[in-house]
Amino acid sequence: MADTQTIHAIGRRKEAVCRVYIRPGSGKWNVNGRTLGDYFPRPSHVSSIQQPFTATDTLGRYDVTANIEGGGNTGQAGALRLAVARALVKIDETYRRKLRDLGLLTRDARAVERKKPGRPGARKRFQFSKR
Repeated sequence: MADTQTIHAIGRRKEAVCRVYIRPGSGKWNVNGRTLGDYFPRPSHVSSIQQPFTATDTLGRYDVTANIEGGGNTGQAGALRLAVARALVKIDETYRRKLRDLGLLTRDARAVERKKPGRPGARKRFQFSKR
């Protein structure tokens, strides 16, 4: 695909949805109007988000603009990571093998289990009383 274009991709995790736009640049991040380190203060989130770039040796080659809605910190970080990986595959199809082997193109389908009737949570039970 042409490098002068902006590449668009979507990633989802738990309740979070991320729309990402990647264009060639100097490695600037804009996540909901803030920088990556400002939006995700936890270093583990930042490193997991940058994993697709480090796996393909493209860290600092693209500017990333992301709009994230819903979910919490971890869900949003996972959604952004998936969106970035999908965008990189659109840029260069040869990246697909590396990203697939690291599991970065697989959507994590785990979500919160629903609460069941007659119980305080999904699995938890009220305290049992013999008498």
